[in-house]
Amino acid sequence: MKCPFCTSDDTRVIDSRLADNGEMVRRRRECQACNERFTTFERSELRPPHVIKSNDSREPFDEEKLRNSFRVALQKRPVDTEAVDSAIHQIMRTLTSSGEREISSQRVGELVMEELAKLDEVAYIRFASVYRRFQDLDAFRDEVERLIQQPHPDAQKDQLSLLEQNEKKK
Repeated sequence: MKCPFCTSDDTRVIDSRLADNGEMVRRRRECQACNERFTTFERSELRPPHVIKSNDSREPFDEEKLRNSFRVALQKRPVDTEAVDSAIHQIMRTLTSSGEREISSQRVGELVMEELAKLDEVAYIRFASVYRRFQDLDAFRDEVERLIQQPHPDAQKDQLSLLEQNEKKK
């Protein structure tokens, strides 16, 4: 590691600690030439795979598109920003740790639906209706019924639920 003060290559590590919940290593270094101290951060660089679109075109994974999908689905829903960030981080971790160089857009959509089901049932239905291209009210109703019969075990207990209101009307 080059010293940022004198550009010497002769530096040594004085102290190392984990940072960012173990995702990064923080190192204090000292330059042997000028005796200045500085801090470096080390993190593994795993890149998400390219996405294979439905028309067989390929594009780099775009985290901002993922974040926007969550934003649209969760619009005006009482879901904590930290929970959304955690869900996005989980999807990113799943994609990068898969070791795959390419992944289908359908798989990315399934991962998003899985995380939305944990966060908010209404947001899940919103996303699913667009993602699965519901053609009529019956397809929409079938998905709501499936969610009522098989709710996600990690779904938040205190979320406002369209499905509970639906059950009361029956």
